[in-house]
Amino acid sequence: MADLVQSLKTVPLFAGVGDRELKRLANVMRESRFNEGEAITTEGRSGIGFFLIEDGNASVSLHGEIIRTLGPGDHFGEIALIDEGPRSATVTAGTDLRCRGMAAWEFRSFVQEHPEVAWPLLQTLASRLREAEVRGADE
Repeated sequence: MADLVQSLKTVPLFAGVGDRELKRLANVMRESRFNEGEAITTEGRSGIGFFLIEDGNASVSLHGEIIRTLGPGDHFGEIALIDEGPRSATVTAGTDLRCRGMAAWEFRSFVQEHPEVAWPLLQTLASRLREAEVRGADE
């Protein structure tokens, strides 16, 4: 667990969160492993999980086109958690992948108790929205 807390400290999303709270967060995060080529989320399908990559990398694709590569410390799944809508992209393991994840209700509760997480989360969402707008303008 100490290793996970140290990993969480390096994630910009959790930069303002203290050790005690990170320990609590680490307690609710469950490990998931995915094989290279395995889809973790599928665009258009429902999903209730937020994932943090611990080891390996994954590709994010939209309409079959890879738009981003994720690695250790990167996270995904936050959009579906917030709006409870379908997944906005497909995330596929590019290598064998080890993640930590939590369900929507755990993530929502954590953000409500720790509003310092809300701003970095909004920055992530704004960045992804901007990327989507640029992609839309290029098409």
